[in-house]
Order: sequence, then structure tokens, then C-alpha cells
Amino acid sequence: MPLIGIVGKPNVGKTSLFKALTLADVKIANYPFTTTYDPNIGIGYVSVKCVCRELGVKDNPRNSVCIDGTRFIGVKVIDIGGLVPGAYMGRGIGNLFLDHIRRADVLLHVIDVSGSTDAEGNIIEPGKHDPMEDIQFIEEELSMWFFNILKRNWRSIVNRIRAGREKPINVLSEMLSGLKVRREHIKEALREAGLSEDDIMKMKDDDVQRLANKLMKISKPMVVVANKIDIDPGEDNYKELARKLDLPVIPCCCVAEIALKMAAKNGLIKYVPGDSDFKIIDSSKLTSEQKKALVWIKENILDKYGETGVQKAINTAVFDVLNMIVVFPVEDEYKYTDHHGNVLPDAILVDKRITIKKFAEKIHTELAETFIYGIVIRNGKLERVGADFILENRDIVKIVAAKSR
Repeated sequence: MPLIGIVGKPNVGKTSLFKALTLADVKIANYPFTTTYDPNIGIGYVSVKCVCRELGVKDNPRNSVCIDGTRFIGVKVIDIGGLVPGAYMGRGIGNLFLDHIRRADVLLHVIDVSGSTDAEGNIIEPGKHDPMEDIQFIEEELSMWFFNILKRNWRSIVNRIRAGREKPINVLSEMLSGLKVRREHIKEALREAGLSEDDIMKMKDDDVQRLANKLMKISKPMVVVANKIDIDPGEDNYKELARKLDLPVIPCCCVAEIALKMAAKNGLIKYVPGDSDFKIIDSSKLTSEQKKALVWIKENILDKYGETGVQKAINTAVFDVLNMIVVFPVEDEYKYTDHHGNVLPDAILVDKRITIKKFAEKIHTELAETFIYGIVIRNGKLERVGADFILENRDIVKIVAAKSR
């Protein structure tokens, strides 16, 4: 299960995004450092079109939820807390917050796109702060954090390489494993920094800094969540960011998503996260203020942007940035059931371009070890496939193995 980290400066809506994703009972307030030393951790849900309707079956999900033909699959979400300039040097308990980031696979960087909070997270007049500065600030903080970790350990790295018993990339990979930096990340970072494995022994500080910056961007990829899109000049700022940045930028209104989910939870409306509309169940149960709020959300957020942006942000992070897909494993390829008779019981997130044998290994190592062949149901058609067959999003899969027999 991937771990999504929510980052940003104080008071931009990080905890609101966390609540909108998880509906957890968390403290939200309009002042910096609402989040305590211990980060909020919960389960958010990515969504994908379920295969149940095209197959004409009623599913019985176990590890996920199906709502009106949309399957929601859980991922871990951590609200890391507000970072301020100089966090990498320990300012504003920055080292503690940065230490939580090491566990994340992808980051949702929440910004106040209306420019109504300054660099420290204090409330100011909308438009008085440039949100582009917040993008640069977070990237610089994370880059310097990576650099300090590398610099602190560089002598040890060089000494181990000089001893001649280990390859440079293996030494770096082992040292950075706690940051979830993998060998392929290091290879890509070296290439993008214009360096090679042979250069590691003779790198100067500028080279190490350049490598650290590339490693940060590759191993902690980022989606920008342009929150407070409803406050002028939020829309203009969003368009400018989307034009300038080589990053996904999602227009977002977290408070609207919270309001819709709470109304749905209380039975006032029917709303599926990510939808562009909602349906009022019984208008007599709504107060006049609630009706006004729903009309405002409909006209100013849903009609304008297609959704609140919360579901799109988490989907973008998992499917587009982490390049994951959803696969439905079954034991009966004709009834689409497990051995208990549950229809399409599980929806599993896996890396794109995974082979069916590797997928079998994720279910159980013995299935992979005794793998015979697989059966893939795609577009309603059954196909018998070998171990190297590449799976695609929303494939239904049965593993035939000696152990399962």
C-alpha cells in the first residue's frame, strides 16, 4: 500500500485535505502549527471504474468499497505538518516533520493558491503572496534536507567504495534506503545530474548538491494541490502555475469536499467522491444555510472545475505519478468469485507493467513459486497467458498454480 505525504507551509489547508480524504476527526484552525508533533495518519481512497457493471454482476468487496460502479481502494495518508523556511536546519521543529517525509512514496504539496497566507503561514490579504514562492520553498527545503543527509555520510560512502569491496551505487542505495530511495532512482538521478557512477569518488559539494536535488524530485515526486481556489485571485494564480510548472497542479477546495462528504454521511445528499454533482435526498431536512452552502458549492466549485479536486489529487498521485494500476484477482474465472463465493472481492494496487507472475507473488509467494499459467479476463474475454504476460488496469486475473491445486 503506497504512503501519501501531505506537505506544505502552515495554514494552507493540509489538515483540511487530510480530513477530506479520510473523514478523520482532526483539529483544523486558521493559525500556524495546528498539527502537533505527531502527524495525522489515516486511510484515503483512490477511485477507479469498477468492472462489475460491464460484467453485469453485483460485487461483494472485501478490501475496498464499490459505490455506484466506482471502486474505492485504500491508501495510507500522512499529514506531516507545516514546514517553514529553514526547516532543514531544524527551524519550527522542521527536522521532526522532515523525518516523517522519508516514509512517503509521493507528496501532495498543498498551497494557498489565493495568496492569502505569507511565507510563515500568517493570514494576509488575498493576492499579497505569490504561491510560486511556496513551490520553490518546499523544493529547496527538501533538496537541502537530502543534501545534508548525503553530505553527513559522504566520507563513509567514499571510504567504503575505496575499500573496493562494494559498487558505488550499492553503497548509496543502502545508505539511502531509509528514504525509500531505490537503485533505479539513483541511476536516474546520476544521469539527470550529468554524472556517472565513476564520478561518485571525486564529487565536490556542488555535484553532491545537484545529485541530492535530482534524488529528491525522483524519489519524492510531487503533486501540487492548489487549495482555496474559490478565493480571488485563486483561479488566475492556478492558471499561471499550471502554465509554468512541470508538475501536476490540481485546483482544489478542501472545505467543499468536507461539506459534501459530511452531508452524504448524515444522509442529506447522495454524493460519490469525485463526482461533478450531488443529489439532495430530502430538502426538508436541510436548513436554509445548508441549502445556500450546497448551491454555492455547486455553482462555484463543481460546475466550474468538474469536482472539488480532492479525489483528483489523490488519483493523480497514485495512478499518474506513481504509475499504479488496479487488478481484480479471482479464483473462479466464470463467476468472478473467490472460494467463499464473494464476487470481485479484492481490488489490488500494483505497479504498471507488472507481469502476472509478479502479481501472483504479491498475493502469495507459493503461488509464484509453483505458477503454471494465468487466466486474464479483459473486456469480457478470457485469455490463458504465461508468466511474462503484462497486466493492464482493471484486468481480472486468476492464477493457476500447483500449490493452489
